[in-house]
Amino acid sequence: MTALGKLFRTTAFRLTLVYLLLFALFAASLLGYFAWNTRRLITDQITATVDEEIGLLTGVFNRRGLRGLVFAIENRALRPGSNLYLVTTPAGLAVAGNVGSLQPGVMETIGWSETAYRRLDEQDKTDHLALVNVTELSNGFRLLIGRDLEERHRIFGVVASAAQWSLLIVVILGLGGGTFVARRVLRRIDAMTGTTRRIMAGDLGGRLPVGRSGDELDRLAENLNVMLERIEALMNGLKEVSDNIAHDLKTPLTRLRNRAEQALAKSGSEGDYRAALEQTIEESDGLIRTFNALLMIARAESGQARDNMADFDAADVAQGIHELYEPLAEDNGLSLNVRSEPAPLHGNRELISQALANLVENAIKYGQPKPVAQPLGADAAAADRTILIEARHDGDRIILAVTDHGCGIPDADRKHAVERFVRLETSRTLPGSGLGLSLASAVARLHGGDLTLDDAHPGLRATLSIPARNGEGLAAPTPDVQQIGA
Repeated sequence: MTALGKLFRTTAFRLTLVYLLLFALFAASLLGYFAWNTRRLITDQITATVDEEIGLLTGVFNRRGLRGLVFAIENRALRPGSNLYLVTTPAGLAVAGNVGSLQPGVMETIGWSETAYRRLDEQDKTDHLALVNVTELSNGFRLLIGRDLEERHRIFGVVASAAQWSLLIVVILGLGGGTFVARRVLRRIDAMTGTTRRIMAGDLGGRLPVGRSGDELDRLAENLNVMLERIEALMNGLKEVSDNIAHDLKTPLTRLRNRAEQALAKSGSEGDYRAALEQTIEESDGLIRTFNALLMIARAESGQARDNMADFDAADVAQGIHELYEPLAEDNGLSLNVRSEPAPLHGNRELISQALANLVENAIKYGQPKPVAQPLGADAAAADRTILIEARHDGDRIILAVTDHGCGIPDADRKHAVERFVRLETSRTLPGSGLGLSLASAVARLHGGDLTLDDAHPGLRATLSIPARNGEGLAAPTPDVQQIGA
């Protein structure tokens, strides 16, 4: 398609043509009314002047008779101008005046009429148009008084010409303005189209250009850019998950296969086979837990869990997690405490509970105090083995925090720690999938909140900060983790 064809097909150009047509029709109507009104005013002025003269000359005839009328008309006929005068006998013969010829039947018609005429003193044979009034006097005489209409036609012609030129200028300016606006819009649309084609070709980092005018196209581009950023994040996350699954699940699957091969390759007792099967089941349960965690993360990041959002008290969740994990903490030589207050929250209770449970599991797993060179007092030792669950209301946000006094996470690793399948050096020897913090972060983002990791001096404080009342549960995504000063 040619550039001119693309221009004519744009909505901006078509709207310009529609508005231009409507404006031209309105302007033509207005100018037509002005021309018609001008013509009417000139005609009214002529009739008023003629009526006044008829009254004067009729009075002269009544007072002075035919001789006085003829004398008055001859005096008026000698004056320059466009006035017409004619007096005829009952037989139709001209007695006085400056009219040489009229259309047939004009003098027989009493009242107003338009007629072609020639002046008595004109040499050429050109006919003119006049507006005349014929009055019948006593004794059958008739008096015609009129005014040439050339001035009316001239003024009407000037008005009509001005109207035509005005319409022409309006059309030219409208077409020029429409072309300018359409080309400007078309350039912006072409820029957006080029970006979308690059994105379709695989450049997910492409973004639509946003101008400085802040018009509807800029607002559309901004919203689309937010959408593209979200799509890019999801696609990168999908690629990352695929790569991580291929890498991190390969090892347990390989162990399962090797264990099965070893069990088949060597003869053993029933107890040996049972032990091998138990190890296989345990490894399979770990894989199932990993896939369940991935499914939960996918639900949180896709927004499907918003359908199950409701109002509940986060303090009840904290108390339930404390009751569930207190025996496990005691088995690991730790003390699990809870400190809560009423904390009304709108969200997905199942995912909030799972996120808090993940934080508590991590705290139990990595919350063993660091070995120290000097023995500590009994109170200090007890404090070092304490894990605290908090649920409280902080302004317009609900805080769910888990604090331990273990090895913690170095500053440089905190942002990396919330990524999928990431296991830091301190956790390599312990069981786990590396999805706990990733799930907690995804749940926080789903609820319009965030996950922050702080230094507990010593240990780690993991905090879920979520808006207290978010009726739609559709808050914008926030960064995976915010680092607060160590």
